[in-house]
This record gives sequence, C-alpha cells and structure tokens, in this order.
Amino acid sequence: MRRRSMLLAAGAAALGSPLGGRAFAAAGGGPLLDHGTPVDLDGGEYVDLSDRLDALAPLTTGTILVTFRTTSHNEAMTLFSASDPTAPSSNITLNLSGGALQFSARNGGTVLINVMTRTRYDDGLRHTVAVTVGPSGTRLHAGGRVVFETARHAFLRDVSGLDALALGRNLDSDHPGGEWFCTGTIERAAVWDRVLDESELVAQSPRPDLADLGRISTILNSDTPATWVLTGDSITHGALHTNGWRSYPEHWTERVRWELGKPKNRDFVIDSGVSGATSAELVARFAERVTAFSPEVVSIMIGTNDIATSGLGPEAYRANLVSLVRSVRALPGSPVPVLQSPNPVDPAIWPGRTGLSRYAQVMGEVAAQQNTVFIDHYDDWLSGDGGQVPLSLLSDGLHPNERGHHRVALKMIKDLRVFDGGSRVCSLRVP
Repeated sequence: MRRRSMLLAAGAAALGSPLGGRAFAAAGGGPLLDHGTPVDLDGGEYVDLSDRLDALAPLTTGTILVTFRTTSHNEAMTLFSASDPTAPSSNITLNLSGGALQFSARNGGTVLINVMTRTRYDDGLRHTVAVTVGPSGTRLHAGGRVVFETARHAFLRDVSGLDALALGRNLDSDHPGGEWFCTGTIERAAVWDRVLDESELVAQSPRPDLADLGRISTILNSDTPATWVLTGDSITHGALHTNGWRSYPEHWTERVRWELGKPKNRDFVIDSGVSGATSAELVARFAERVTAFSPEVVSIMIGTNDIATSGLGPEAYRANLVSLVRSVRALPGSPVPVLQSPNPVDPAIWPGRTGLSRYAQVMGEVAAQQNTVFIDHYDDWLSGDGGQVPLSLLSDGLHPNERGHHRVALKMIKDLRVFDGGSRVCSLRVP
C-alpha cells in the first residue's frame, strides 16, 4: 500500500497529514466541524474524521456542507458519511448517486429518509452542496440555492451506534473495507448544529449559483407539473433544416418529460418559436408567444434576424432583451427567464451577419445585469471547433441542421445540470 493511502486510512492520525487537513469546533454559531484542507481521492482513499463524531452524533437539526470536484463518473460517490461500522445498514450520508445529489439516513436497515435530485453534479466543475435538516423538513442545496425540499427529516441522532465518520467513503459491516468511494477532490466539509439560511449558504459557496438556476433546479427536481415555454425564431421553431430529426426543443422535451422520471411526464414543453421572428416582434407579441401558456420557465433564443433588420442594432436589441426578461418576471408566479444566444453562422455564405458575435455578447451582458441564466451557444460552437464556425452543424450556413440542434440541446442540458451520458438524448450520435 502506498504511504498516501496509509495516511488516509490511519484514522485520527491522518488529520496531521497534508491530506488529512484539520477539523475543529468553532464557537458563536460557527461549524462544529470544519475540514478545510483539499484532499485528492482516487476512488480507494478517504479521510477519517471519526474522532470528531462525538460532537456531531447528538444533533437533531443542522447543516452538512461539502465543496468538491469530481474527476470521473462513478455510480455512487460518498462526500460525507457517519455510520455504525458494526451494522449492515446504519448510516447517514451525503453523496452522489449517478451524479445526482442524494441524502439518506438508515437505522438498523430501516430507511428514515432517502431523497435525491434529478440535477447532477459530477461534471468536473467545483460545486458546493449542502443538506439542511430542521423541524420544517429537509432541503438540498447547490451553490447556496435550494434545489430540493421535503417535509420529511432525519439527522445524526436518529441513527444509533455511530462510530465512523469519513469523507470519501461509507463504512458498514457488509463492507469492512468501505464502499461508495469518491474520485475527485473534496475541498471542504463542514457541519453546523443549526440550519443555515440561503444568505449564509451563498456566503459559504466559493462559486454561488444564480438564484434563477436554483429555481430551475427546484422545478426539475420537483414532481409538481411545470410548463416550459421555448420561444424565438426559426431556430427554435425547428422549421425545415432538421431534415426530419428532432429540433432542440424536442430533445429537451424528451429529456425532461420522459428520461427524468415518470412524474415529469406531466410537465409540458411548448415551442412558440416563429420563423423570421426578431426581438422586437417577440416584445410586441409577448402575450400570444409567452403569456398565453402560463409558464414556469421561459427560454428565449433570438437575434439571428435582428442583425439583418433595420432599426434593430445591438442597443435596440439590448433594450428588447431587457424588456423581455422583465416581462417574464412580471407574469403571475414570476417565471424564470433563460437567455440562449444565437449560434454562429458561415461568414462566406452570410457576410451580412458576421456581426452576430456582438449580439451574443450583448445577450450575455443583459443576462449578467439581470441575474439571468445565460446559455452561450455562440461561444460553445466556436470554442469546440478551435475558433472556427463548425460548418458540419449548419444546414444552409445559418440554420442548425440535425447535428446542430442536438449540439444546442446538449449545451442546454449541461448548463441546466441534467446531463447523463447514459441517456438516449445525451448519447445520441447523428450519422
């Protein structure tokens, strides 16, 4: 066994090593446990914090927070686990299951709580996730934002015989060497004896999520039916150029309404894109394109026609986008707006639209100013092809073909955190 693994497996002694970091109690409402030294885990290592368990085992309410980054996709990866190593199924864990965030508590084989998101966090990016447990229920958080909630609750005191505490693995009598090992970096793990509110969780997150991204995640993770409106021009419309394959709204429909689980069948995805539309027309016809459908989420992809329309220069486009975002938020229930940039075009065929990059830039600026989720297809297409326009994704040099629509759908799926390489939508290969 390599010395590094021996240090990690050495229990409390590991806390003095570079990988062990330090765990300490903090007064004045601070964390009872705060392990703040990043540790790289290779799928067979862990950090043993069992000597800190006495302070945590009596907790009936509190917050567990972990900042991490995965380096592979494992079916199960433990972030934080407290368990009875002499029993087969007595533990409380915050972990990733197929990339989804999962919180569970079992006592003597009885499942006290087992909740899991549909949104996924094994994308190799840095995430800060948390579970808060109190009398009102259990909430899962990502980037400081609530992404799932339930009235059910169980915490450390509800599991008897806790004697092992670890980052990166779970331990029970059926798996004396451990199970659900993590592959990646755990930067920090902390536990409080109280429920942190959103402002506190945002402050604890090195990269806080937009509030709107949290709201979208909550919608995706909830079984309550939601209506999604995707509006825009011919690209959203999906007219002609898909050659009989699905458009990006149709791919999104399949991913949400089918692949994410049966209760989501009751979601509805409405494509109100109209060929030839501009931002000005969408402002003028907002009632019939958006309001009429009582949406929870509104995606807007627009701009490809603006650049070719008199009076719709970048600043007029900016004003229209701001108007659209505000109009979405002003609807009953304050739906979540999502801005999606136009894709780049072939400059050899469409020299008059080479300035489309400025429109994509303006949309990004509006999104930042309005704290709106922004999905940047323009940058994604260019960065994925060495700065060149990927002509294989275009039908006529401007409209995405069937490959281009799938590329747009994948970017949307990844940015809204429901990517799964095993899904038919995500793994589709267009010949």
